[in-house]
Amino acid sequence: MYQFLALTSVGIEPLLADELSNLGATSIIQKPEGVYFQGDLSLGYQICLWSRLASRILLKLGEGPCGNKDELYNSAMAIAWSEHFASRNSFTIDFVGKSREIRNSQFGGLTVKDAIVDHFRDNGLVRPTVDKVDTDITFQARLLKGRVSFYLDFSGRSLFRRGYRKDSGAAPLKENLAAALITRSGWLEDTSKPLVDPMCGSGTLLIEAVSMALKQAPSLNKNKWGFSCWLGHEEDEYQAVLQAAKQASATFKPEHEIKVYGLDLDSRVLKTAQQNARLANFAHYIDFQCTDAAKMTNRYQQPGTILFNPPYGERIGDLPELVDAFASLGQLFKQQFADWRVGIFTANIELLSMLKLASFKRYKLKNGPLDCQLALYNLDEKQLAKGASSQDESFAQQESAFANRLSKNIKQLKKWLKKQDIDCYRVYDADIPEYNAAIDVYGDHIVIQEYAAPANIPEDKVAKRIQEVIYWAPKVLEVEPNKVSLKMRRKQKGANQYQRVAQEKRTMVVNEHGAKLIVNIWDYLDTGLFLDHRKTRQIVAEKSTGKKLLNLFSYTGSVSVQAALHGAKAITTVDMSNTYLNWAQENFAINNLVGEQYQFIQADCLQWLKHNRQMFDVIFIDPPTFSNSKRMDSTFDVQRDHIDIIKDALACLSEDGEIIFTNNKRNFKIDAQQIESLGLIAKNTSEQTRDMDFKRNIHIHNSWSIKRK
Repeated sequence: MYQFLALTSVGIEPLLADELSNLGATSIIQKPEGVYFQGDLSLGYQICLWSRLASRILLKLGEGPCGNKDELYNSAMAIAWSEHFASRNSFTIDFVGKSREIRNSQFGGLTVKDAIVDHFRDNGLVRPTVDKVDTDITFQARLLKGRVSFYLDFSGRSLFRRGYRKDSGAAPLKENLAAALITRSGWLEDTSKPLVDPMCGSGTLLIEAVSMALKQAPSLNKNKWGFSCWLGHEEDEYQAVLQAAKQASATFKPEHEIKVYGLDLDSRVLKTAQQNARLANFAHYIDFQCTDAAKMTNRYQQPGTILFNPPYGERIGDLPELVDAFASLGQLFKQQFADWRVGIFTANIELLSMLKLASFKRYKLKNGPLDCQLALYNLDEKQLAKGASSQDESFAQQESAFANRLSKNIKQLKKWLKKQDIDCYRVYDADIPEYNAAIDVYGDHIVIQEYAAPANIPEDKVAKRIQEVIYWAPKVLEVEPNKVSLKMRRKQKGANQYQRVAQEKRTMVVNEHGAKLIVNIWDYLDTGLFLDHRKTRQIVAEKSTGKKLLNLFSYTGSVSVQAALHGAKAITTVDMSNTYLNWAQENFAINNLVGEQYQFIQADCLQWLKHNRQMFDVIFIDPPTFSNSKRMDSTFDVQRDHIDIIKDALACLSEDGEIIFTNNKRNFKIDAQQIESLGLIAKNTSEQTRDMDFKRNIHIHNSWSIKRK
């Protein structure tokens, strides 16, 4: 009897243990690292051909102590490697595990490799070669609790690869995981009932389902096995097992018709699914249809199973559409699929709450590195009674304090908006603490900025609240979910506010009091336009008419654009970021603002100001709260350093000039004594610079007008 270890994905081990038992394995022990079992060589071949749930089958060669490198080497030397493969064969070592002495897999693998090579040399044999790319035979050393076990990779890598999937969608399921989901769904108990995957992608779930219903050996087409170059391999025995598997697969006839259904919105992905089904010889069992899952209809003869793996929303921008889709699907299932079972496999567990369904079972699994769950629902009378109403009634606005507040805010802003010449404004800013987000309108798009919740609030509660925001915001504001951008805002330092959160590379042009301004609501935490400074921009622009303006920490130059449109005599725009300085120049270009009177300077504003000799009539300063950019010689803290920067600006200010100083530091206090000693008068203008849509947040920014006495 041989000792084997079957590897699989996390969460599949119990199913794999049952499968191995059904195939005839004995002494089955399920552990976190896999499922151990015993059997003869014939059983090993059979399991390689028939297992749907294993990713790899290993055959144990021996074990020994592994407290340090020497013990590992000696344990490896105790294996008679030349009895397992010949010198002419290339080999590779996979090393799994680590300890205090053996800290990484590469070190462990090299030690075992040295022992294998030395074994051949000590026995007067030619040294075998190591080939990690196209190897003849693979061994695995597994370190666990101070002992190392050596295995032959009996099945060969990626046992889950069936061979039918030449192409796949963006995030395909591995075939053994798909098989586990099908098993857990319960559909195999009666395969005469329909199975529907409304987001079928490359078709893996459906192809595996058909293969399982037809009792096909999944690995009949595998042409390279891990045991092929093993000296203990018995080819005649393998051929007998292979022929038996082929015969069993060819002669099985189901007692009833098997029909499964695949839907997908992407026609290109659907073509891939159809191609994969043809390669698997199951095309005539699968009915594919190009349609939106949210618009599917119950065209099936009897209740069955809906099983799918929706997008997880790894990109945060996908979440608004997913929230809306899950809410719609929940209603669709209740209205059209009475007595069906629904299985949803997702890493975004919180989204399941949008279905408004009660699951009767949940299984924890992993899809690659992602923690996932398979949630199962029975759409029985009790379930349907909870959601018999329409979508509008089930998600009625009176049930959402957030939706009520957002509607109220819009009504309050309507009269003001009619008088304004703007496309961008804020409609909600954490007005209700439980719904901790800001919502801005940009033309026909909206941006939802989720603020980081306090540490004492449970993550699941935070997730449900933001999902309610994501669901209701586009509906109340009458915006399509695909025009919603979602961002997570945390306290930023230095250049972090400029870091990318996506790679859409899309922009749009908005209007603000006659100025065209480019914004990017997808790629950065900040969009390129600070909406709370809208009124400030107008004030600075009016003060700059016929005068020279210096715009420090200019960001994308929106203040400079407004000043230019108001007839400023000359404008110098300074920022440390080339990206945003180029953006500022593009803003000038789309407004047809050209001329030598407009200068753009890439520099550390603090250092540039110290060395500048030009004089300006208006100086606008909007520094970051804190910066430790690598381009700066030292850190900057607005509370600590504001007098220094005002003092340097004063040296560049004309006799009757004015400094407009703003920042966003909560509880900022200007140093009145220092201002007085510089012969200046500082007037707090924060209230005057807050526009109507920011009146609710008195801490949004601080603004000061500073002049000489």
